[in-house]
Amino acid sequence: MPEKTFPGILSTVGNTPLVAFEKLLPDLGSRVFGKIERFNPGGSIKDRSALGMLLAAIRSGNVEPGRSVIVESSSGNLAVGLAQICRYFGLRFICVVDGKTTGQNLAILKAFGAEVEVVTERDHLTGEFLPVRLRRVRELVDRIPDSYWPNQYTSLLNPKAHETTMREIEEALDGKVDFLFCSVSTFGTLRGCRDHIRARGLDTTIVAVDAMGSAIFGLESTQRLIPGHGASVVPPLMDASASDEVVHISDLECVTACRRLIDREAVLAGGSSGATVAALWKIRHRIPDGSNCVLIFPDGGDRYLDTIYSDSWVRENFGDVSYLWKD
Repeated sequence: MPEKTFPGILSTVGNTPLVAFEKLLPDLGSRVFGKIERFNPGGSIKDRSALGMLLAAIRSGNVEPGRSVIVESSSGNLAVGLAQICRYFGLRFICVVDGKTTGQNLAILKAFGAEVEVVTERDHLTGEFLPVRLRRVRELVDRIPDSYWPNQYTSLLNPKAHETTMREIEEALDGKVDFLFCSVSTFGTLRGCRDHIRARGLDTTIVAVDAMGSAIFGLESTQRLIPGHGASVVPPLMDASASDEVVHISDLECVTACRRLIDREAVLAGGSSGATVAALWKIRHRIPDGSNCVLIFPDGGDRYLDTIYSDSWVRENFGDVSYLWKD
């Protein structure tokens, strides 16, 4: 049989595996699956959004390979996806990140040739970095000729990319997706999955997984330790009707779920992935037996080795809590 090849690295975005977890919650009475988005070439689900937004801009003429300058704000994963795509198309890329961006993500950005601006000042009203990052992006776009801001926070191409994510899940389970657990940040993934679910008439309960201290669903914005989910301001793409239920997860619950996941399933997952596991754990008693529960895992845990998977970091921030994930 001839070997299957791909026409360039960007053609490998999407079609990530859906993995059955048999040991994660053995007493649940339902099947649990993880949509493992770390298998995208840039290592996260944000590759889908990045590719959708940039390809549309190139096709429309708003971005010209070899000439345009891409400017975006990101806490990490979208930045990596954009950096890889920009390098592929010969585009200069300036990324505005903040102090919570992991050292590994920063190293990956530099390897792809991205220009990185690190915001260290927090917004005086929210105590968060995001408003300051966005202000800096606007300044750069106003100053730099031929610059283009994809703007993951407002672009409808962000959720559009994730209609495909949900289509892949539907096809893998022959349409029987009873519960979908999706962490929220820009609201792109959840909204795109919702659009596909409604278009197909699927009987799927959508559970939005947000961070404690996130402002998305009306909580007071407070400082959070783990990047990747939650937001200090309500994202423009937010649609409260897109989910059937909201579950808020603390930083410690994220850590516990990630550690339990690697202990029981040998899956090294990122913080927002662990949040979906923690959310399923919280509402497990309300899941009817025989359900198919799908958890979207936005990225892997290799970029959280200095935080979630560091025993010293966990002890420093939470004390000795290892008993929480030990059987």
